[in-house]
Amino acid sequence: MNHELFYSLVIPMYNEKGNAGLLIDRIREAMQGLRYELILVDDYSKDQTVAEIKEKNDPNVVLIELKKNYGQSSAMMAGFDYATGDYIITLDGDLQNDPSDIPAMVERLESGDFDLVVGKREKRKDSSLRTIPSKIANFIIKNTTKLAISDQGCALKVFTSETAKELNLYGENHRFISLMAHLNGARITEMPVKHHPRIHGESKYGMNRTFKVINDLLLVLFNQKYLSKPIYLFGNIGLLAFTIGMLINTYLLVLKLLGNEIGTRPLLILGVLLVFIGIQFFTTGIVVDMLMKTYFESQRKRPFNIRKITQFEVH
Repeated sequence: MNHELFYSLVIPMYNEKGNAGLLIDRIREAMQGLRYELILVDDYSKDQTVAEIKEKNDPNVVLIELKKNYGQSSAMMAGFDYATGDYIITLDGDLQNDPSDIPAMVERLESGDFDLVVGKREKRKDSSLRTIPSKIANFIIKNTTKLAISDQGCALKVFTSETAKELNLYGENHRFISLMAHLNGARITEMPVKHHPRIHGESKYGMNRTFKVINDLLLVLFNQKYLSKPIYLFGNIGLLAFTIGMLINTYLLVLKLLGNEIGTRPLLILGVLLVFIGIQFFTTGIVVDMLMKTYFESQRKRPFNIRKITQFEVH
């Protein structure tokens, strides 16, 4: 790792009592001799996580406390906004990721001229409740995009600062941060990293989050492909419906000219309906396209509010 560069580690924290202090110690060991800031974003923990962080009084730590529980994506974005490093590094706060993997990942990013290096968890220490949804998401991503990353859910990642800061995270989109970076044009690679079982605290992953993972994946794919150009989605559906309707109506017109009765045929209703649906979808696409342009030009509000930022003095 380059000793002249500055590194920002961004870690969302939620109810990580018992892990927070150990995490700070492990990162200090992994980043020894390097210039870094450890940005811990507390997402309104209900235990002693904040007190444990403050007790460490580590001068490299920046503690950002959010006003309420906004979710991991918003917490991560708050950290990205504050980060000033040349590289931004993310990992989970539960000690399942190993900070000792960070130096090798940074070297991989620099030597290969990449924008993002993603960890691939070797011998993953999670239950099937967590691994099965991940496998489903990885399968969908591989088959709908050109991103060949085998472990989308690994939180241990190393970004160039520009790559991280151009991301807009909402909902649970942090799970697909590699995909979002890829769709923004980032050059991405992956490498094996260690993975440990959770020792302290409880996993925040439940069965209800399985459906959130799939829903958010579909939303990410839709947003990245059509949000900035919705006319391509609504317009294509509209043109298809309009074309089919016109073909049906042309066929019925020929029958009518040949002397056949078409007024009572259900096919006539279908043809007329498809023409109107086609026009409706196409005009909807134009309106939504105008709304999206207005949104992108005027919307700058972040989906979170910061309660307090604490920086610790050198001691």
